[in-house]
Parts: sequence; structure tokens; C-alpha cells
Amino acid sequence: MARMVDLIRASAVPSNLMQSAAKGSLSVPPLEMIEILVHLAVHNRVFSEQAQLTLAGWDEAASRAAASALTTPKEVLDYMVSPKNLRPALLPALLENPSVSEGSLLEMAAGAGRDAVDVMLKSERVNRAHDILNALLSNPGLSGIQSESIRSKLEPPAPEAEAPAATSAPDEVREEAAAAAEEVFQAASADEVPEADTVLDEGVLAYFAEHANEIAVEADHGYQPIGGIHEEFSGSDNPLAGQAATATASSGSGAGAAAKKAPSKKAHLSPKEERGSALQKIAKLDIKGRIQLAMKGSKEERSLLIRDGTKIVALAVLESPKISDGEVERFATQKNVLEAVLRGIPMKRRFAKNYAVVRNLVFNPRTPLDLSLSLMKNLLVGDLRNLSNNKEISDTVRKLATKMFKQKMESNAKR
Repeated sequence: MARMVDLIRASAVPSNLMQSAAKGSLSVPPLEMIEILVHLAVHNRVFSEQAQLTLAGWDEAASRAAASALTTPKEVLDYMVSPKNLRPALLPALLENPSVSEGSLLEMAAGAGRDAVDVMLKSERVNRAHDILNALLSNPGLSGIQSESIRSKLEPPAPEAEAPAATSAPDEVREEAAAAAEEVFQAASADEVPEADTVLDEGVLAYFAEHANEIAVEADHGYQPIGGIHEEFSGSDNPLAGQAATATASSGSGAGAAAKKAPSKKAHLSPKEERGSALQKIAKLDIKGRIQLAMKGSKEERSLLIRDGTKIVALAVLESPKISDGEVERFATQKNVLEAVLRGIPMKRRFAKNYAVVRNLVFNPRTPLDLSLSLMKNLLVGDLRNLSNNKEISDTVRKLATKMFKQKMESNAKR
């Protein structure tokens, strides 16, 4: 007896059955259903969009089983590993499936996002394949940590050079972190950093220890905000323009007088001047100083550091005990933050329960597709309607919002 997928390939089924197939409603084994959906998505003009939408939200367990199975047809695997269709949750299974061609992985490596690159660098198959590692190294979106990690895999350093970083004990990391933070905050005046914030608490120490290797790699990377400094200031208003002159003047005989004048001026800073002051301070800090400030600093400082191009600094903002729900609601709308920040927000239970945060993430075109699709089920009818008309977000999200809106409206009408 012919399989349903063979009948659909031969166009031997009526259009109403094809429509049901595009919605994933046929009574066939899960793998065959995925095979049918991929065929329709790739080859059928009428039902392609519906099939793509169904695949984007298809059951994760069934999709992962197909991604890891050696018997999964090549067309299905090629569809899944394609950058425009890739679901991050399926990537580990796809990477280790020998039926996925190396050519497909090479194509993906050159344009993969940072989160996907992180997953690839944990794959045994990728780490054994120098061609794939070289393709990853050509990826323009890599972070400094990722670039160094790939280079170390391609050209392993001498054991003597690697040993200190690999064998650093937690106590040594803590001592180094404490010394660095003390140096940073001694350099700042008492008016710039409240006394309570100069104390390294266990949360900061633990964060330093957990990310010790990343901190070591990114040690030379200064503050580089996503979107650039120009988004904060322009022209002569840029507080960093005169930073070198300020630093030179502070080393001369007038430094003491300038420091004495600071307290009286600080109370009268305008919001723009306050932001400039915070930006100047952040620009002088190394990575450990920025992490400490992200977790212990002010609201203004957090609003700048959430845009830090160094992932471990930006994510440290979300670890701050001072952060408010209102701040996170605003972060969830921002397009000038790392993708890792948007993924990190709903991983915190407190923020995942905040409806405004969830809504803002879904409406943010910067939010990864798989995250938006997983959060949409929590939206109210009115927001689904607005989302379906939002032309800034992807077609997939907009179409699914339209579908969910109609379903909820029909459900409410039956009550």
C-alpha cells in the first residue's frame, strides 16, 4: 500500500486532504507527517506557507526525533538545517546526525547567530572538522570569546601557555576578581560609586568564578555598545569626545580642585549630563569593573550596560538584585541588545511571569523566531490582533498570530 507522502508527491489526493496535510492534521506516523510538510513547504505553491507555519510550531520532541534519526530523508534534514528554518532546539541533534551533510553545516556555519555558534562549538563532530571550524571563523557575527575558542581548536596552544588558565582554582579566581574590583573602584570617586556598591558580595564573586575563562578571553575588550555610541549622543554632546583631555587634566595640579568641585555639580546634573557621566565612567572600566557595575550599579548604568557587546557583561545586568520589572519591560522592547539578552529574560522565572515582558518580547522584531513562537501562546486576544497587523515582525509570527486570534475568537463565540 502506498504511503500518504507518495500519494501527495504524485498529486493523487484531493485539495481538501492537501489542506489538512498542510495543517498537520493527517493520521500518519510523526516522521511521515514531517516529510509531507517539508514536501509541501518546498514544492507546493498553494500550501507552502501553511506548511512552513505548521513546521515552525511542530511538536519539539517529534521534530528532535526526526532531526537525529539516520533514516530521515535528506530533504527533511536539509530543510531543518537551513538557516532560515533552523530551530535552535534541534541543532544539537542535527549536528551529530551523520546523515546531515558537511556541506549543509559549512553553509550554516558561515552565517549562524552567536547562540547557534555556541551550540556548534560544543559538538564533537564540529570540533573534529577543521573545514567547519574555518567556516565558523569566517562568520562576521562571532564574539571575541568564540573567535578565540575556534582558533584554539584549530591551533592548540602549547601546554605551558594553557596550563595557568585551565588549572586556575576558584580561590585564585576570587582573589584576582577582588583585587581587580578594588582597583577599579578606588579609581572612582566616592561620589560616583556609593560605598555600599564597592563591596564584592557573593553573587558577584560567584559570577566571576563561573565565567572566569570568558572574562580572561574578553579581558582586553572595552565597552562597545550594540548600535554604537552615536545612539546615545551626537556631535559635541558626545561625552567621550573629550575623555582623553579630561584624563590628562586630572593628572595635573588641578586634579584635586576638580575632585572637590564634583559633589556640588553632581546634584544639578541634567538627565543627559547624568547619562554622559555614567557613560564616561563605564568607558574607563575593564570587563570585571563593568560586570560589577552591572550587578551593583544604578538604573542609568544598567540601561547602558545591557547594550554591552560583551555577552557576559550584558547578562550580568539581569542578575542585578536592584533591577526592576519596569526596566526589564523596556529591555524586552529594545532592538539594540544582543540576542542572548532577549533569550535570557524569560529564563528568569520572575520575568517570565510578567505579561508585559512576554508581550514586549513577542512584539520585538529582534527576538529570535523560536522564542517568539513559544511565547505567543500566552498573549491575550487583543494583543494577538495587534501582532497580526504588525509589519515589523516576521511573516511567520504574524501569520501564526492571525491563526491564533481566529481560533480564540471562535472559541469565545462558542461559549
